[in-house]
Amino acid sequence: MTLDQARDLIRTQLQFGGGYNRNAVRLMLGEISRAHGQGAVDGLIRELELEAAFGLKPGTDFSGVGRPPGPNPQT
Repeated sequence: MTLDQARDLIRTQLQFGGGYNRNAVRLMLGEISRAHGQGAVDGLIRELELEAAFGLKPGTDFSGVGRPPGPNPQT
């Protein structure tokens, strides 16, 4: 996903503003983190004011959001 695509999709989620939309944005930020790095995520959070809208803070690691957990070494 490009940053422009993410920006457009996140703006759509902001129009609705519910809990499901917050989770959708978290999933997108996870994808952006894996593809473009934490700086890109922090930039989108600031640019789109996601802290005010959904409580998502710059510096939060979303890279594991939406990914299945890895193998459990305890089993």
